[in-house]
Amino acid sequence: MKITMKSFIISATLGSLLFTGCGDTKVEDKKPTSKSENAGPEYTLKFSHVVSPNTPKGKAADFFEKRLEELSGGKIDVQVYPSSQLYTDNAVLKALTLDSVQMAAPSFSKFGKIVPQLALFDLPFLFKDIDQLHRVQDGVVGQKLKQMIDDKGYIALNFWDNGFKQLSSSKKPILMPADAEGQKFRIMSSKVLEAQFKAVGANPQMMPFSEVYSGLQQGVIDAAENPFSNIYTKKFYEVQKYLTVSNHGYLGYLVVMSKKFWESLPEDLQKDVVQAMNEATVKEREYAQELNNSQFEKIKEYAKTTGKLEIFELTPEQRAAWKKAVSKIYPEFYDKDLIGKDLINDALNTK
Repeated sequence: MKITMKSFIISATLGSLLFTGCGDTKVEDKKPTSKSENAGPEYTLKFSHVVSPNTPKGKAADFFEKRLEELSGGKIDVQVYPSSQLYTDNAVLKALTLDSVQMAAPSFSKFGKIVPQLALFDLPFLFKDIDQLHRVQDGVVGQKLKQMIDDKGYIALNFWDNGFKQLSSSKKPILMPADAEGQKFRIMSSKVLEAQFKAVGANPQMMPFSEVYSGLQQGVIDAAENPFSNIYTKKFYEVQKYLTVSNHGYLGYLVVMSKKFWESLPEDLQKDVVQAMNEATVKEREYAQELNNSQFEKIKEYAKTTGKLEIFELTPEQRAAWKKAVSKIYPEFYDKDLIGKDLINDALNTK
């Protein structure tokens, strides 16, 4: 399951500026200047997130802190607040509009009422692999989505990874669409996910994430979809008999900044923010892939030593059958106020 990271290039047009990120494009490094050489920081950037510092998001946020302080010569003091020390994801978007905090990285679902088009990433089997997904995010589709966020009063920076979702069940192996029929699947609040499981005859059940383990344990629900990080850290493998590596859907984050703070920065410091964010994005994606791989290995070790979990991986033929079964829901979201036909087709056509 190891996926090789390809070169990463991202362009972001923010206001009247055109910035080119890292990857194949050579970026001119500035000579770091210590804070002691300045009168002190001129700006304070508070970066609020909800996970622990040792997660991919947490590690990337810390990388961004160090890199931006270097690039800005100490003019920007970045302060990272992990583990919801300042705000939860539900509250941070409002805090950004008030400039009470200057940066955050909420999950896509938190933008649902602001820009429902981000539900594009909920569509099942839309992406062939992680490389194509990143090309979608870093290309025309990603830029359109970020512009929608900008139009709502934020500054959208980059997409960060959580990971692809996998299918698990306590009833039977889920290899073909018919295997899901009649099973009760836990889902997040999402019209796309509800339609996804109804398309294969399953029964989607909305349930808070905190209740999933007990729900699976007690048989309130039969099955779920989660990235390896959730399956491992929440020990869902203990209360499921079958795990299918399906990579059918994606979970991620969008790093956003306070518009007021962004507009307060001079052009040179805006460029520093973009460069530091592009470099942090490369790191975050590497961290996420490494963590997913290592956690999957631990799940496989549990399965091997206990015999209580069977792991399957979809064959190309099984994957094709799934895509055929669930892609019929795509037209339900062609309305531009939901996702939009153009966005869906552009994502599908990204090579």
